[in-house]
Amino acid sequence: MSIRKEDLVVVITGKDKAKTGKVLRVFPQSGRAIVEGLHLVKRHMRRRAQDEPGGIVEKESPMHISNILLFCRRCNVGSRIGKKEIKGGERVRFCRRCGEVIGK
Repeated sequence: MSIRKEDLVVVITGKDKAKTGKVLRVFPQSGRAIVEGLHLVKRHMRRRAQDEPGGIVEKESPMHISNILLFCRRCNVGSRIGKKEIKGGERVRFCRRCGEVIGK
């Protein structure tokens, strides 16, 4: 998968379009990722302890990988990425728009 944990991404479609956030978790089997502060859903939580309140809680929900793009800091926009091998056989990801190496 091209999106990894701790990546900065931008949403390209849906209710959170054009918002950016950090990837908290990736689910490669289903092709989904949880992005910090985006794609919030409301859950009704039961009180589990005397001091813990119940009620309606907003939390992040997984969104499909096709709805997010890796954010390139140099271009300052979401960008498609490519993968290439550099000296020593190390594989890196790069921005297809400007060519900057994004990460390993």
